[in-house]
Amino acid sequence: MAQHFLLSAKARTLSLVKVMRLSDAEALDTFKAIRWAANDGEAYCPKCGCTAVYGYKARPIYKCQACEGQFSVTSGTIFASRKLAMRDILAAIAIFVNGAKGVSALQLSRDLDCQYKTAFVMAHKLREAMGAKVQSEEISGEVEIDGAYFGGYVKPANQKAQRRDRRLLENRTGKRRVVVIMRERNGTTLPFVTKTEAEGVSRIAATVKAGSVIFADEASHWDALHGRFETKRINHSEAYSTNEANTNMAESFFSRLRRAEIGTHHHISGRHLHAYANEMAWREDNRRVSNGDQFLMVVSASLAHPVSREWKGYWQRRAIAR
Repeated sequence: MAQHFLLSAKARTLSLVKVMRLSDAEALDTFKAIRWAANDGEAYCPKCGCTAVYGYKARPIYKCQACEGQFSVTSGTIFASRKLAMRDILAAIAIFVNGAKGVSALQLSRDLDCQYKTAFVMAHKLREAMGAKVQSEEISGEVEIDGAYFGGYVKPANQKAQRRDRRLLENRTGKRRVVVIMRERNGTTLPFVTKTEAEGVSRIAATVKAGSVIFADEASHWDALHGRFETKRINHSEAYSTNEANTNMAESFFSRLRRAEIGTHHHISGRHLHAYANEMAWREDNRRVSNGDQFLMVVSASLAHPVSREWKGYWQRRAIAR
């Protein structure tokens, strides 16, 4: 019997121990090598692109000789205005990518010995960078589509006579959201969040390339896609797969997201559901990539992503709102 990839030595190319043993200088060199890889790890100005820069001895910052702007290795990135040491940021990313079903902010705060708020924002910054990478992908070929509801759980009453049918719209909390997935077979996974599954039809029609083959279940709102794509349907009340017609890969994504919600986070706010969906799409697409390569991919995506308008100063804004 063939060994599962995740159990093989090829899947383990990153050691958290090695990351934590990095000195401050080595951690800085790692950031420089990844952010400025196009210039062999040598700094250049993020504003004007000039390579004529010089560093300060007192602080790890640089000054551009052309525009005279000062910058650091994290300036203009999602880690701008950081408070954590660079080694701790690298450790946080290593811990984050090693969680097959995600990593909770509470666990991250304990592993890094930092406040929960710090870990919460750090995890969401990583999800934002991963999500930007996911949402930049294109969908074509054989594409499976499906939807699944998350959040808005209604606890059943103790007495049977007082229980309500939670499937009915009038008995829901209003917090329930649906994640609609477009997933290429053996390819890219692209999720998005709507209030109902039917609202995802227009997004699918606008995103999936013409000439693609759509695989979907028997939900009536998918009928609108027949005029645009070749569509193959599967009736799940009769079978999970009939010849080539199935949505098993879409269901695989929902399984990962559901396990993350129930087993890791226990609760996912509808406001942030898209971030968790993008994270799980990234994990699904890179599930056969070693943790070392995943680590480099997340660091690269984070350093290429601009300052987060949602998460920079997040808790300060909440304090003002209160």
